[in-house]
Amino acid sequence: MLESLRNKKILVVVAHPDDELLGLGATMNKLITDYGCTIRAVILGEGITSRGESRDVEFWNKQLQRHKENIESARKSIGYSSVGVYDFPDNRFDSVDLLDIIKVVEEEKTEFNPEIIFTHHGGDVNVDHQRTFEAVITAVRPMSHEKVKAIITFETPSGTEWRASTDPKHFIPNMFVEVSELNLQAKIQGMEAYEFEKRKYPHPRSPEALKILAQQRGVIVGKEYAEAFTIVRAIN
Repeated sequence: MLESLRNKKILVVVAHPDDELLGLGATMNKLITDYGCTIRAVILGEGITSRGESRDVEFWNKQLQRHKENIESARKSIGYSSVGVYDFPDNRFDSVDLLDIIKVVEEEKTEFNPEIIFTHHGGDVNVDHQRTFEAVITAVRPMSHEKVKAIITFETPSGTEWRASTDPKHFIPNMFVEVSELNLQAKIQGMEAYEFEKRKYPHPRSPEALKILAQQRGVIVGKEYAEAFTIVRAIN
């Protein structure tokens, strides 16, 4: 599968700062360093203001500015060619018309002209992840002129595995990418750049937990480390 991605332009569409790392950062680092891919990340939400009683952007202004600096540090860790940052309200994407999010994805798609898009699993417990998935699926309708050949979703630690066990929307991967220790460290280094998002073990976003998840996914396919994905649509 990876060989078919060699030298491709890939768009990663996520809801929050750090989502461009958590589920797929090691794989993106591998595609950039070993497969010559040019990858742009699009971060739709500001990722901070839901932590207050109400959405007060002015109150969080310093943290939001710091967040943007962290985004750049994380970009360098993975090797993304560029990052587009938007300010949809954190954990309130359901308060925004879906069409507004779709139009951002469509504009990014038109300007960057990717062949592959990676985005969130649509069944995540986080509503912003759900809406991001819906926006991507709508923006990349399989029309005759559509240039995107594949949509691939990833899991997001602390967003995917927290879905209720009885819910039918669980993440069921059908694609695994072997990653190296170096790829994994690039992901962890990027995650540690996020001052407001990194956590201590046993939180799923801690360095130890991210390594354990990579080991778990690796064991499933007989590798030391791997990341897991679901191919939603692929056109050969």
